[in-house]
Amino acid sequence: MARALKDQGVEYMFGIVGFPVHPIARAAQKVGIKFYGCRNEQAASYAAGAVGYMTGRPGACLVVSGPGVVHGLSGLANAKENCWPMILIGGASPVKQNGMGAFQEERQVMIATPFCKFAHAVEAPYRIPFYVEMAVRNSIYGRPGACYLDMPDDIILGEAEEDTLRFPGRCADPPRIAAPQEYIDQALNVLRTAKRPLVIVGKGMAWSGAEEEVRAFIERTGVPFLASPMGKGVIDDRHPLSVGAARSHALQEADVIVLMGARLNWIMHFGLPPRFNKDVRIVQLDISPEAISQNVPAEVALVGDGKAIVGQMNRALEGIEWFYPKDTPWHKAIAEKSAANAKQIQPMIDDESAPTNYYRAFRDISPWIPDNAIIIGEGANTMDIGRTQMPNNSPRTRLDAGSYGTMGVGMGFVLAAAAVHPDRPIVSVSGDSAIGFSGMEMETVCRHKMPVKIVVLNNGGIGSGAAELPDNLQEGGPNLLTVGARYDKVMEAFGGKGYFVTDPKDLKAALDGAMAFKGPALVNVQLHHAAGRKPQKFGWHTS
Repeated sequence: MARALKDQGVEYMFGIVGFPVHPIARAAQKVGIKFYGCRNEQAASYAAGAVGYMTGRPGACLVVSGPGVVHGLSGLANAKENCWPMILIGGASPVKQNGMGAFQEERQVMIATPFCKFAHAVEAPYRIPFYVEMAVRNSIYGRPGACYLDMPDDIILGEAEEDTLRFPGRCADPPRIAAPQEYIDQALNVLRTAKRPLVIVGKGMAWSGAEEEVRAFIERTGVPFLASPMGKGVIDDRHPLSVGAARSHALQEADVIVLMGARLNWIMHFGLPPRFNKDVRIVQLDISPEAISQNVPAEVALVGDGKAIVGQMNRALEGIEWFYPKDTPWHKAIAEKSAANAKQIQPMIDDESAPTNYYRAFRDISPWIPDNAIIIGEGANTMDIGRTQMPNNSPRTRLDAGSYGTMGVGMGFVLAAAAVHPDRPIVSVSGDSAIGFSGMEMETVCRHKMPVKIVVLNNGGIGSGAAELPDNLQEGGPNLLTVGARYDKVMEAFGGKGYFVTDPKDLKAALDGAMAFKGPALVNVQLHHAAGRKPQKFGWHTS
């Protein structure tokens, strides 16, 4: 198993060892795969998916049978919805004991299958290389996703005759499939008719490594763009053509949208009114034919690799004298809306009262984050506000709850980012509810001496908290958490550095201290219990 994974370019493994998978972890270490022992299978599986997204090769998650696999399903589901490659390897009871009530016996292939592109039990030791190659290939070809391999105890400990072993060659990187030229021409013709064009850049562009092509397209055409949460950084968020500060207005008013590697799912309000123009025309680029015309019909469909197809569009533009003018009413309207939104939040940014609010906290957090940092965001308001307040300037450097909206991913993503990018700053900004899902992974980052920096924006609740807890919690809200909980002390308990900030005037000094500290550090920022987003035109999760 270890050799097969290594041959296929799998470099990182996360998990929790025990019966019967311990030998796999040890063998993986011996062949040069980096193994990170975690405190919960959920965090390990989230880490494996994030590694796949950042590297282009699946991360591996190794778990024990039964409850270990069940806990790991969280990461499978998250990887499936986020379209990230990963392989979950689950131990299993011996084949000879199937159906007998063996230790931690479970129907693991069956329960993993709904979340996988490929799931199979390994029935003999000599078949391991075959199944590993198949899992890797399925995880990265087409729309990326999760795979599962079931490893019974007697297969792990079994032997195979050397002449029966067949190690397939390394699975090649996914082919870059281009679109028919006539479709490229049709797409550009639609764009040229637009009065209010918009490009939506999704994480599919980050996955395909299309950042140079997308940047060239935007700057050649002059069309404004909006990045999806994990499409951030494909083009610098601070680019003058970014409409991130006027997101709702841009989506609502655009008459032609070029959808590049993004889906019209809940994150994009399904592409439907009132959040979108009822007559919007869609040009859709996606790796998956099944994704075309989901929720809103696409006028032109470009199916294939993002890097290849945007490159085709750029080459076609060389023979077209067309550029979207800078002085249009559309550009002016977006600029005016951006300025109005900035003016609306400025009082919160300037507010020095204690406990603080989100926008005042981000006033210090945003410039503190190094330009080359990997940024992780999780939590409700923390993540949503952070998407606008923490800009990204390079692709595959933003990790958050994504399409599945999963809470508890943050610490797994921290582990993944620190493993893949040991020489880059890793910054995670989390809500207090979110950090509670996987906070014990603070021990993992301390054990591995990962110099990560974690900021907890702590308002004492799920969504919002209370000024103080009622004597009888059964009479209080079910969303309430401990007021002023000391997450910084948890980090210190494992050997890291902790800071507790109750006054915003002290925040910058705490952040600077955390960044200067050579090991893991956590800054716990107490927020006002009712802190939240600026007033919204539409309710949450509206179409």
